[in-house]
Amino acid sequence: MNKKYSYIGIAFIILLFGIYTVPKVVDRFKKTDLHTFNKVPNFEFIDQEGQTITNKTYEGKVYVVEFFFSTCPSICPLMNQKMLTIQDSFFGNPEFGIASISITPEIDTPDILKEYAKKNGITHKNWHLLTGKSEEIVYALSNQGFKLYAGKGDADHAGFEHSGLFALVDKEGNIRSRRDEFGNPIMYYRALQEQTFPDQIKELKEDIKLLLNE
Repeated sequence: MNKKYSYIGIAFIILLFGIYTVPKVVDRFKKTDLHTFNKVPNFEFIDQEGQTITNKTYEGKVYVVEFFFSTCPSICPLMNQKMLTIQDSFFGNPEFGIASISITPEIDTPDILKEYAKKNGITHKNWHLLTGKSEEIVYALSNQGFKLYAGKGDADHAGFEHSGLFALVDKEGNIRSRRDEFGNPIMYYRALQEQTFPDQIKELKEDIKLLLNE
C-alpha cells in the first residue's frame, strides 16, 4: 500500500509541476525574439485633423514611424507608396498606427497635411501626419530620439534631407527590430531598395504581426 501511495504521490507532484510550468513555457513562446531598443522620447504634435498627438495616443498600439515632408521631390513619394501597402495590410486594426512626422513644420501645416493625406490615399484612422512648432524640435526627435538623420540638404531634395528608413515601435513605446543573419539587430527597416539591398517591407509587416500578438 505504501508503494501504491508513493506512486500516487509522485504522479500528483508531476501533475502540479505541469500545471505550474506549462503556462510559463507557453508564455515564453508567445514572446517575440525582436530586439528591444530605447523608448521613444516624449513628443507632442498636431495632426492633419488639428488634433494634438502625443506618445499616449499610441499607447497599446504597434506603430511605424517615418520622417518626411510634403514637398519632398525624391524619396518621400516612394516611401509613401510602401507605407500605403502597410496601411492596407493592417487597415481597420485599432491596435496599429503610423506616425509620419514632417521635417518642415513651417510649411506643412495641418491643412497642407490634410490635403496631402487626401491626395495620397491615407485613410487609416491611426495614420497621423504630424507637424510641430519648429524644425529644431523635429530634428532633435529624429536625430537624437530615433537616431534617424534629418536636416538641411541640397537643392535636389528641396533643401532638406532625411533617411529612407522606417522605425517599428511596440505597444509599450519601445523601438524594436529583428536581427540580421549574423544575429545583429538591424534597428530600422529599409523602405527603399539600396543598390544590391532590397527593401524590408515584407519583413516589417511580419514583425508588426508578431508585435500585435505579443
